[in-house]
Amino acid sequence: MAENEFDFSGLEKRLSVSRRTFLKFCAGVAASLGLPGHAAMAMAAAVADPKKRPPVIWLHGQECTGPTEALLRSEQPSLEHLILDLISLDYHQTLDSGAGHQVEEIKKKSMQENKGKYLLVIEGAIPVKDDGIYCKIAGETMLDLTHEAAEHAAAIVAYGSCASWGGVQAASPNPTGAQGAPQVLKGKTVVTIPGCPPNPANFIGTVLYFVTYGKLPPIDEYGRPKWAYGRLVHENCYRRPHFDAGRFATEFGDEGHRKGWCLYKLGCKGPETYNNCPSLEYNNVGGNVWPIGVGHPCFGCSEQGVGFEKPMFSLSRVLTHAPPNMFPEIESREDVSGMSTTAAALTGAAVGAVVGATAMAAKKLNEKEGDQD
Repeated sequence: MAENEFDFSGLEKRLSVSRRTFLKFCAGVAASLGLPGHAAMAMAAAVADPKKRPPVIWLHGQECTGPTEALLRSEQPSLEHLILDLISLDYHQTLDSGAGHQVEEIKKKSMQENKGKYLLVIEGAIPVKDDGIYCKIAGETMLDLTHEAAEHAAAIVAYGSCASWGGVQAASPNPTGAQGAPQVLKGKTVVTIPGCPPNPANFIGTVLYFVTYGKLPPIDEYGRPKWAYGRLVHENCYRRPHFDAGRFATEFGDEGHRKGWCLYKLGCKGPETYNNCPSLEYNNVGGNVWPIGVGHPCFGCSEQGVGFEKPMFSLSRVLTHAPPNMFPEIESREDVSGMSTTAAALTGAAVGAVVGATAMAAKKLNEKEGDQD
Protein backbone atom coordinates (compact mmCIF):
# COMPACT_ATOMS: atom_id res chain seq x y z
CA MET A 1 0.00 0.00 0.00
CA ALA A 2 1.37 3.41 -0.96
CA GLU A 3 1.77 6.06 1.71
CA ASN A 4 -0.68 8.41 0.02
CA GLU A 5 -3.49 5.86 0.26
CA PHE A 6 -4.21 6.82 3.85
CA ASP A 7 -3.94 9.99 5.88
CA PHE A 8 -1.15 10.19 8.45
CA SER A 9 -2.14 13.60 9.81
CA GLY A 10 -4.88 12.28 12.09
CA LEU A 11 -2.65 9.46 13.24
CA GLU A 12 0.21 11.82 14.10
CA LYS A 13 -2.17 13.90 16.21
CA ARG A 14 -3.58 10.88 18.04
CA LEU A 15 -0.20 9.28 18.77
CA SER A 16 1.71 12.53 19.34
CA VAL A 17 4.61 11.16 17.30
CA SER A 18 6.00 12.02 13.89
CA ARG A 19 5.15 9.95 10.83
CA ARG A 20 8.81 8.92 10.64
CA THR A 21 8.86 7.66 14.23
CA PHE A 22 5.64 5.75 13.76
CA LEU A 23 6.81 4.09 10.55
CA LYS A 24 10.08 3.10 12.25
CA PHE A 25 8.05 1.47 15.00
CA CYS A 26 5.94 -0.46 12.46
CA ALA A 27 9.09 -1.48 10.55
CA GLY A 28 10.64 -2.77 13.78
CA VAL A 29 7.56 -4.82 14.63
CA ALA A 30 7.40 -6.19 11.07
CA ALA A 31 11.08 -7.17 11.23
CA SER A 32 10.58 -8.86 14.62
CA LEU A 33 7.71 -10.84 13.15
CA GLY A 34 9.87 -11.89 10.21
CA LEU A 35 7.62 -10.09 7.72
CA PRO A 36 8.73 -8.35 4.51
CA GLY A 37 9.30 -4.60 4.38
CA HIS A 38 5.89 -3.74 2.89
CA ALA A 39 4.21 -5.26 5.99
CA ALA A 40 5.22 -2.13 7.93
CA MET A 41 3.07 0.02 5.63
CA ALA A 42 0.19 -2.43 5.99
CA MET A 43 0.44 -2.16 9.78
CA ALA A 44 0.57 1.63 9.60
CA ALA A 45 -2.55 1.66 7.40
CA ALA A 46 -4.38 -0.66 9.81
CA VAL A 47 -3.61 1.50 12.84
CA ALA A 48 -4.56 4.64 10.92
CA ASP A 49 -8.03 3.18 10.31
CA PRO A 50 -10.02 3.49 13.59
CA LYS A 51 -12.56 0.98 12.25
CA LYS A 52 -9.94 -1.76 12.56
CA ARG A 53 -9.50 -1.36 16.31
CA PRO A 54 -10.69 -4.69 17.79
CA PRO A 55 -12.77 -4.65 20.99
CA VAL A 56 -10.88 -6.43 23.78
CA ILE A 57 -12.32 -8.36 26.71
CA TRP A 58 -9.61 -8.95 29.34
CA LEU A 59 -10.20 -11.49 32.11
CA HIS A 60 -8.14 -11.97 35.29
CA GLY A 61 -7.86 -15.34 37.03
CA GLN A 62 -5.34 -16.57 39.60
CA GLU A 63 -2.28 -14.34 39.16
CA CYS A 64 -0.29 -11.43 40.54
CA THR A 65 -1.26 -8.97 37.76
CA GLY A 66 2.40 -8.97 36.69
CA PRO A 67 1.62 -9.06 32.94
CA THR A 68 -0.65 -6.02 33.24
CA GLU A 69 1.90 -4.25 35.43
CA ALA A 70 4.54 -4.85 32.74
CA LEU A 71 2.17 -3.55 30.07
CA LEU A 72 1.53 -0.41 32.15
CA ARG A 73 5.23 0.41 31.74
CA SER A 74 5.41 -0.38 28.04
CA GLU A 75 7.00 2.19 25.75
CA GLN A 76 6.54 0.32 22.48
CA PRO A 77 3.93 1.80 22.27
CA SER A 78 2.87 3.20 25.62
CA LEU A 79 -0.24 1.81 27.30
CA GLU A 80 -2.41 4.81 26.46
CA HIS A 81 -1.55 4.50 22.78
CA LEU A 82 -2.22 0.78 22.88
CA ILE A 83 -5.65 1.29 24.44
CA LEU A 84 -6.68 4.42 22.54
CA ASP A 85 -5.19 3.70 19.13
CA LEU A 86 -4.55 -0.01 18.57
CA ILE A 87 -7.39 -1.65 20.48
CA SER A 88 -10.65 -0.76 22.21
CA LEU A 89 -10.25 -2.04 25.76
CA ASP A 90 -13.90 -2.60 26.68
CA TYR A 91 -13.33 -4.63 29.83
CA HIS A 92 -10.30 -5.01 32.10
CA GLN A 93 -10.81 -5.70 35.79
CA THR A 94 -7.65 -3.82 36.81
CA LEU A 95 -7.90 -0.78 34.53
CA ASP A 96 -11.68 -0.24 34.35
CA SER A 97 -12.68 3.20 35.58
CA GLY A 98 -16.07 1.90 36.69
CA ALA A 99 -16.87 -0.89 39.13
CA GLY A 100 -19.45 -3.42 40.18
CA HIS A 101 -22.55 -4.10 38.12
CA GLN A 102 -21.75 -1.25 35.72
CA VAL A 103 -18.59 -2.79 34.26
CA GLU A 104 -20.09 -6.28 34.16
CA GLU A 105 -23.01 -4.97 32.10
CA ILE A 106 -20.60 -3.17 29.76
CA LYS A 107 -18.67 -6.42 29.25
CA LYS A 108 -21.76 -8.45 28.41
CA LYS A 109 -23.03 -5.72 26.07
CA SER A 110 -19.72 -5.53 24.23
CA MET A 111 -19.57 -9.31 23.82
CA GLN A 112 -23.14 -9.38 22.53
CA GLU A 113 -22.68 -6.53 20.04
CA ASN A 114 -19.29 -7.75 18.78
CA LYS A 115 -19.84 -11.48 18.37
CA GLY A 116 -17.02 -12.97 16.35
CA LYS A 117 -15.09 -9.68 16.38
CA TYR A 118 -13.62 -9.17 19.84
CA LEU A 119 -10.22 -10.29 21.10
CA LEU A 120 -10.27 -12.22 24.36
CA VAL A 121 -7.20 -11.83 26.58
CA ILE A 122 -6.85 -14.14 29.58
CA GLU A 123 -4.41 -13.31 32.37
CA GLY A 124 -3.95 -15.77 35.19
CA ALA A 125 -4.63 -19.45 35.78
CA ILE A 126 -8.13 -20.93 35.83
CA PRO A 127 -8.99 -23.24 38.76
CA VAL A 128 -11.18 -26.18 37.76
CA LYS A 129 -11.33 -28.21 41.00
CA ASP A 130 -14.75 -28.24 42.73
CA ASP A 131 -16.33 -26.59 39.68
CA GLY A 132 -13.94 -23.64 39.86
CA ILE A 133 -15.13 -22.14 43.16
CA TYR A 134 -11.61 -20.96 44.09
CA CYS A 135 -11.75 -17.91 41.83
CA LYS A 136 -14.90 -15.86 41.39
CA ILE A 137 -15.66 -12.48 39.81
CA ALA A 138 -19.07 -10.83 40.31
CA GLY A 139 -20.44 -14.08 41.74
CA GLU A 140 -19.38 -16.19 38.73
CA THR A 141 -16.46 -18.56 38.56
CA MET A 142 -13.47 -17.76 36.37
CA LEU A 143 -14.09 -21.14 34.74
CA ASP A 144 -17.60 -20.18 33.60
CA LEU A 145 -16.57 -16.65 32.63
CA THR A 146 -13.77 -18.02 30.46
CA HIS A 147 -16.03 -20.40 28.59
CA GLU A 148 -18.65 -17.67 28.13
CA ALA A 149 -16.18 -15.10 26.75
CA ALA A 150 -14.38 -17.64 24.54
CA GLU A 151 -17.56 -18.80 22.79
CA HIS A 152 -17.81 -15.87 20.36
CA ALA A 153 -14.23 -14.48 20.49
CA ALA A 154 -12.47 -13.84 17.17
CA ALA A 155 -9.17 -14.80 18.79
CA ILE A 156 -7.96 -15.81 22.25
CA VAL A 157 -4.63 -14.80 23.81
CA ALA A 158 -3.28 -16.24 27.07
CA TYR A 159 -1.01 -13.52 28.44
CA GLY A 160 1.62 -14.66 30.95
CA SER A 161 2.75 -18.08 32.16
CA CYS A 162 -0.19 -18.54 34.52
CA ALA A 163 -2.69 -18.16 31.67
CA SER A 164 -0.50 -20.14 29.25
CA TRP A 165 -0.05 -23.30 31.33
CA GLY A 166 -1.01 -22.63 34.95
CA GLY A 167 2.22 -21.05 36.20
CA VAL A 168 3.06 -21.17 39.90
CA GLN A 169 -0.59 -21.92 40.80
CA ALA A 170 -0.37 -25.21 38.89
CA ALA A 171 2.82 -26.33 40.64
CA SER A 172 2.52 -29.42 42.81
CA PRO A 173 0.35 -30.05 44.80
CA ASN A 174 -1.94 -27.63 42.87
CA PRO A 175 -4.73 -27.57 45.50
CA THR A 176 -7.21 -25.63 43.32
CA GLY A 177 -6.67 -27.62 40.12
CA ALA A 178 -5.29 -24.54 38.34
CA GLN A 179 -4.89 -24.85 34.58
CA GLY A 180 -3.92 -22.63 31.67
CA ALA A 181 -6.41 -21.37 29.08
CA PRO A 182 -5.36 -23.93 26.41
CA GLN A 183 -6.10 -26.80 28.81
CA VAL A 184 -9.51 -25.36 29.74
CA LEU A 185 -10.55 -24.31 26.24
CA LYS A 186 -9.93 -27.63 24.51
CA GLY A 187 -10.72 -27.52 20.81
CA LYS A 188 -10.07 -23.77 20.53
CA THR A 189 -6.90 -22.09 19.28
CA VAL A 190 -5.28 -20.16 22.11
CA VAL A 191 -2.19 -18.06 21.43
CA THR A 192 0.11 -18.15 24.46
CA ILE A 193 2.49 -15.36 25.50
CA PRO A 194 4.30 -17.01 28.44
CA GLY A 195 6.69 -15.25 30.80
CA CYS A 196 6.63 -14.06 34.39
CA PRO A 197 6.00 -11.39 33.42
CA PRO A 198 6.24 -11.62 29.62
CA ASN A 199 7.83 -8.88 27.56
CA PRO A 200 4.98 -6.53 26.57
CA ALA A 201 6.50 -6.27 23.08
CA ASN A 202 5.59 -9.92 22.49
CA PHE A 203 1.97 -9.17 23.31
CA ILE A 204 1.82 -5.90 21.38
CA GLY A 205 3.48 -7.39 18.31
CA THR A 206 0.94 -10.22 18.31
CA VAL A 207 -1.98 -7.81 18.69
CA LEU A 208 -0.65 -5.54 15.95
CA TYR A 209 -0.41 -8.53 13.61
CA PHE A 210 -4.05 -9.33 14.43
CA VAL A 211 -5.13 -5.72 13.82
CA THR A 212 -3.35 -5.69 10.46
CA TYR A 213 -4.28 -9.08 9.03
CA GLY A 214 -7.38 -10.06 10.98
CA LYS A 215 -5.70 -13.25 12.17
CA LEU A 216 -3.05 -14.31 14.64
CA PRO A 217 0.61 -14.95 13.70
CA PRO A 218 2.01 -18.46 13.10
CA ILE A 219 2.32 -20.40 16.36
CA ASP A 220 4.23 -23.46 17.56
CA GLU A 221 2.81 -26.64 19.10
CA TYR A 222 2.31 -24.85 22.44
CA GLY A 223 0.49 -21.87 20.91
CA ARG A 224 3.47 -19.51 21.21
CA PRO A 225 4.09 -17.01 18.37
CA LYS A 226 7.08 -18.37 16.47
CA TRP A 227 8.51 -14.90 15.91
CA ALA A 228 8.95 -14.42 19.68
CA TYR A 229 9.50 -17.97 20.98
CA GLY A 230 11.24 -19.67 18.06
CA ARG A 231 14.75 -19.69 19.57
CA LEU A 232 16.22 -20.84 22.85
CA VAL A 233 17.45 -18.15 25.26
CA HIS A 234 20.75 -20.03 25.12
CA GLU A 235 21.11 -19.56 21.34
CA ASN A 236 21.19 -15.76 21.46
CA CYS A 237 22.73 -15.26 24.90
CA TYR A 238 25.87 -13.10 24.91
CA ARG A 239 27.38 -15.52 27.48
CA ARG A 240 27.09 -18.35 24.93
CA PRO A 241 30.73 -18.04 23.74
CA HIS A 242 31.85 -18.80 27.31
CA PHE A 243 29.61 -21.90 27.34
CA ASP A 244 31.13 -23.13 24.09
CA ALA A 245 34.64 -22.40 25.38
CA GLY A 246 33.99 -24.24 28.64
CA ARG A 247 34.12 -21.22 30.97
CA PHE A 248 31.53 -21.33 33.75
CA ALA A 249 30.81 -19.44 36.95
CA THR A 250 30.49 -22.04 39.70
CA GLU A 251 29.61 -19.78 42.63
CA PHE A 252 28.01 -16.37 42.93
CA GLY A 253 30.78 -13.82 43.29
CA ASP A 254 33.61 -16.06 42.08
CA GLU A 255 36.02 -14.98 39.36
CA GLY A 256 33.92 -16.45 36.55
CA HIS A 257 30.79 -14.75 37.85
CA ARG A 258 32.55 -11.40 38.08
CA LYS A 259 33.92 -11.78 34.54
CA GLY A 260 30.54 -12.58 33.02
CA TRP A 261 31.14 -16.25 32.26
CA CYS A 262 28.34 -18.71 31.47
CA LEU A 263 25.84 -19.39 34.29
CA TYR A 264 24.97 -22.95 33.23
CA LYS A 265 26.57 -24.56 36.30
CA LEU A 266 24.62 -22.20 38.55
CA GLY A 267 21.39 -23.64 37.16
CA CYS A 268 20.66 -21.37 34.18
CA LYS A 269 17.63 -22.75 32.32
CA GLY A 270 18.39 -20.83 29.12
CA PRO A 271 19.43 -24.05 27.29
CA GLU A 272 15.87 -25.40 27.58
CA THR A 273 13.77 -22.21 27.53
CA TYR A 274 12.33 -20.64 24.39
CA ASN A 275 12.07 -16.85 24.53
CA ASN A 276 13.56 -13.75 22.92
CA CYS A 277 14.88 -12.21 26.17
CA PRO A 278 18.50 -11.78 24.94
CA SER A 279 17.55 -10.11 21.66
CA LEU A 280 14.68 -7.85 22.77
CA GLU A 281 15.15 -5.28 25.48
CA TYR A 282 12.53 -5.28 28.21
CA ASN A 283 10.40 -2.14 27.86
CA ASN A 284 13.30 -0.34 26.14
CA VAL A 285 15.31 -0.44 29.37
CA GLY A 286 19.00 -0.55 28.47
CA GLY A 287 21.77 -2.26 30.39
CA ASN A 288 20.51 -5.82 29.88
CA VAL A 289 17.99 -5.59 32.71
CA TRP A 290 16.87 -9.22 32.80
CA PRO A 291 18.05 -12.16 34.98
CA ILE A 292 21.14 -13.20 33.00
CA GLY A 293 21.99 -9.57 32.33
CA VAL A 294 22.29 -8.88 36.05
CA GLY A 295 24.20 -12.08 36.80
CA HIS A 296 21.38 -14.43 37.81
CA PRO A 297 20.56 -17.69 35.99
CA CYS A 298 17.43 -17.83 33.84
CA PHE A 299 14.87 -19.89 35.75
CA GLY A 300 12.76 -20.74 32.71
CA CYS A 301 9.66 -18.73 33.63
CA SER A 302 8.23 -19.04 30.11
CA GLU A 303 8.70 -22.80 29.77
CA GLN A 304 6.17 -25.32 31.07
CA GLY A 305 7.80 -27.97 33.24
CA VAL A 306 10.82 -25.75 33.90
CA GLY A 307 9.84 -22.50 35.59
CA PHE A 308 8.16 -23.03 39.01
CA GLU A 309 8.78 -26.79 38.86
CA LYS A 310 12.51 -27.44 38.49
CA PRO A 311 14.74 -26.49 41.44
CA MET A 312 16.23 -23.10 40.67
CA PHE A 313 19.89 -24.11 40.82
CA SER A 314 19.59 -27.57 39.27
CA LEU A 315 21.31 -28.12 35.92
CA SER A 316 19.14 -27.58 32.86
CA ARG A 317 18.48 -30.07 30.10
CA VAL A 318 20.63 -28.83 27.21
CA LEU A 319 18.58 -29.04 24.00
CA THR A 320 21.51 -28.11 21.77
CA HIS A 321 24.96 -29.67 22.21
CA ALA A 322 26.20 -30.45 25.71
CA PRO A 323 28.90 -28.30 27.31
CA PRO A 324 32.47 -29.26 26.30
CA ASN A 325 33.47 -30.84 29.59
CA MET A 326 36.18 -32.82 27.79
CA PHE A 327 38.14 -29.65 27.10
CA PRO A 328 41.25 -29.05 29.23
CA GLU A 329 41.19 -26.33 31.86
CA ILE A 330 41.24 -22.74 30.56
CA GLU A 331 44.67 -22.13 32.06
CA SER A 332 46.10 -25.16 30.25
CA ARG A 333 44.67 -24.06 26.95
CA GLU A 334 46.08 -20.58 27.34
CA ASP A 335 49.53 -21.95 28.24
CA VAL A 336 49.65 -24.33 25.27
CA SER A 337 48.08 -22.23 22.55
CA GLY A 338 48.74 -18.72 23.77
CA MET A 339 45.15 -17.94 22.94
CA SER A 340 43.64 -15.02 24.84
CA THR A 341 40.34 -15.29 26.69
CA THR A 342 38.67 -13.06 24.12
CA ALA A 343 39.98 -15.14 21.24
CA ALA A 344 38.79 -18.32 22.94
CA ALA A 345 35.34 -16.80 23.38
CA LEU A 346 35.18 -15.82 19.72
CA THR A 347 36.31 -19.30 18.70
CA GLY A 348 33.62 -20.82 20.90
CA ALA A 349 31.02 -18.57 19.31
CA ALA A 350 32.10 -19.68 15.84
CA VAL A 351 31.86 -23.35 16.82
CA GLY A 352 28.42 -22.78 18.31
CA ALA A 353 27.25 -21.02 15.16
CA VAL A 354 28.41 -23.94 12.99
CA VAL A 355 26.69 -26.48 15.24
CA GLY A 356 23.49 -24.42 15.27
CA ALA A 357 23.51 -23.95 11.50
CA THR A 358 24.08 -27.67 10.95
CA ALA A 359 21.21 -28.58 13.26
CA MET A 360 18.91 -26.09 11.52
CA ALA A 361 19.85 -27.44 8.08
CA ALA A 362 19.14 -31.00 9.23
CA LYS A 363 15.79 -29.92 10.65
CA LYS A 364 14.78 -28.24 7.39
CA LEU A 365 15.88 -31.30 5.41
CA ASN A 366 13.78 -33.57 7.62
CA GLU A 367 10.77 -31.26 7.25
CA LYS A 368 11.21 -31.24 3.46
CA GLU A 369 11.43 -35.04 3.35
CA GLY A 370 8.36 -35.24 5.55
CA ASP A 371 6.43 -32.98 3.17
CA GLN A 372 7.44 -35.18 0.23
CA ASP A 373 6.20 -38.30 2.04
